[in-house]
Amino acid sequence: MEKQYTLIHDTENNRYAFDLGDGARAFIDYVASPQGYLLTHTEVPPAFEGQGIARQLVEATLGEFRRRGERIIPQCSYIIHFIRRNPEWSSLLPDGYRPEAF
Repeated sequence: MEKQYTLIHDTENNRYAFDLGDGARAFIDYVASPQGYLLTHTEVPPAFEGQGIARQLVEATLGEFRRRGERIIPQCSYIIHFIRRNPEWSSLLPDGYRPEAF
């Protein structure tokens, strides 16, 4: 069973993150725009790769945007591929944006 992390919204740095312990963080950076939130970068420290943390972080972050009724524009390749593989999240994209177009 994979470890569950709590989503942290770091508004000062425009970032959603997981505290992985001992100062390590996995995060997604974003930039607000009139069309939605540009999700620009996802990062998991190398020591934590391969544990499903990026997937869990993306799901938690997208869930937060869905809860708030916000739109997203993925620019990070990991998030683009994630939405292609999980089209149930494509409802967060602005009208006219489709994951296959990225």
